[in-house]
Amino acid sequence: MAPRAVWSGAITFGLVTIPVGLYSATEDHTIHFHQYVRGTSDRVRVQRVNERSGDVVPNDDIVKGREVDDEIVVVEPDELRDVAPGRSQAIDVVEFVDLAEIDPVYFDRTYWVAPSDDRYTHAYGLLCRALARSNRAGIATVTMHGREHLTALRADGDVLALQTLFWADEVRDPTEQLSSLPVHDEPKQQELDTAIQLVDAMTTTWKPDQYEDTYTARVEQLIADKREGREVVPAEAPAEATDVGGLLEALRRSVEAAGGQARSGDGGGPDGNGDGDGDGDGDGEDLATLSKSELSRRARELDISGRSSMNRDELARAVAQARTSTRAS
Repeated sequence: MAPRAVWSGAITFGLVTIPVGLYSATEDHTIHFHQYVRGTSDRVRVQRVNERSGDVVPNDDIVKGREVDDEIVVVEPDELRDVAPGRSQAIDVVEFVDLAEIDPVYFDRTYWVAPSDDRYTHAYGLLCRALARSNRAGIATVTMHGREHLTALRADGDVLALQTLFWADEVRDPTEQLSSLPVHDEPKQQELDTAIQLVDAMTTTWKPDQYEDTYTARVEQLIADKREGREVVPAEAPAEATDVGGLLEALRRSVEAAGGQARSGDGGGPDGNGDGDGDGDGDGEDLATLSKSELSRRARELDISGRSSMNRDELARAVAQARTSTRAS
């Protein structure tokens, strides 16, 4: 069965109009449970009841209302539809902004956008290419699911994506939500340098398919174990907080575990004497002392293909091999 559009209308920017449909870009894999009375197989169901009489109320007899100055104002569904903005079903782009300027806290749900007819694929593709080349997003409003949404229209490869955004007054101010804002003291330079090395060593290319929802898998295993009468194995306890006095040493060990090599003082090796182990390339530079970002820069200078998908160790080997080949030629 072909997927159905959750919304149909048109994108308008300037004097250009492109009929399109919106399709859900994500799906929820959360395991949902029913509720039961403990010790029985009796389902517990939620019903809408009249708080005065206790009687169950049919859906057709339920209307919306709001209390204003001790008076209940009742609003019918048709009345809400009549005042809904954007009844023309348009994604009306009012301006374009740099995509990087939109704080991720504003992003909500994502929808794929597709032309509603093959006749509109050329204009659709043109807009997609223009947004991709300029790295910009079109800001528009659209009425969907009974409310008006602020949205960002952007390119995602060869497809347009519509991202619903929170309105400015829906994003909470951290100064109002946190009992006290964290006060950052000035870190020691050695700590900061090592922390940056750790970030560099752990930096890689974004590959979303390499991450898995381990909690859902554990819940499924829990259900299977209980059904078969097997012992349920609890998850490991979280790690204890790092003591301030041991912070630098924890950072150093983390860098080494991530494939980098922590540097201290003014030397290049772990003991500060500049003679780190391995990965030297004969050019007077010990590649083992370089962070991933530094190796990436050298790989770019050597025009090494595929460097964006390499980890730190692969970059070091590729740089060493490329320099060896250059000297041999």
